[in-house]
Amino acid sequence: TYLKQHTRTNTNLNLQFRVLYSNAIGEENAYLYRTSLYLASSASAEFIADIALSPLESAKVKIQTTPGFANTMREAMPKIYSQEGMTGFYKSLVPLWMRQIPYTMMKFACFERTVELLYKHVVPKPRSECTKGEQLVVTFAAGYIAGVFCAIVSHPADTVVSKLNQEKGLTALEAARRLGFGGMWKGLVARIIMIGTLTAAQWFIYDAFKVATRMPRPPPPEMPESLKKKLQAQ
Repeated sequence: TYLKQHTRTNTNLNLQFRVLYSNAIGEENAYLYRTSLYLASSASAEFIADIALSPLESAKVKIQTTPGFANTMREAMPKIYSQEGMTGFYKSLVPLWMRQIPYTMMKFACFERTVELLYKHVVPKPRSECTKGEQLVVTFAAGYIAGVFCAIVSHPADTVVSKLNQEKGLTALEAARRLGFGGMWKGLVARIIMIGTLTAAQWFIYDAFKVATRMPRPPPPEMPESLKKKLQAQ
């Protein structure tokens, strides 16, 4: 449940930051530097969302990695507080940023640009001529590709976060040293399969909900008319 809430919060924040940054740099620059815009807005959103996620993430990892510690969040969180104080909830915040910010940047930026490329180079007709089912297939494919890159960039930090919550008193640097370079990449293939499928499913469900409720689904970004005129004049 908390991961669903985190995803919803992150998506809403990302859209707000994207609008904010687009307005700040103007329509033409927002198109020209759209990849940077996707990266900046998603990083800003994740930075804020992780502050709220950290206590819940700490409790989740503690339950998963410490047998007998607790069975539920309601049981785990008071235990963490009594043993470690407030620092117990935020000791993994920096590694969490290291994991989640690259993950989210890749999730949004890679997805958006992959959708553009698929319609431009793979799909044999314009998006406006594709059926809703065909568009959802593109969404799923782009989501899976984005998920693969998400898993790769976030895997070392995810391993460090798990190690921090397994052993008290460790810093992120100490945890990384104990794991070693090879240890931080253990389980990558399984994570790629899991995160790729999860990310694809998230984007598919998000888009399918829009289709089912007939909500507007914006097409891939197009060059503004003012920029087209400038390029033609040159």
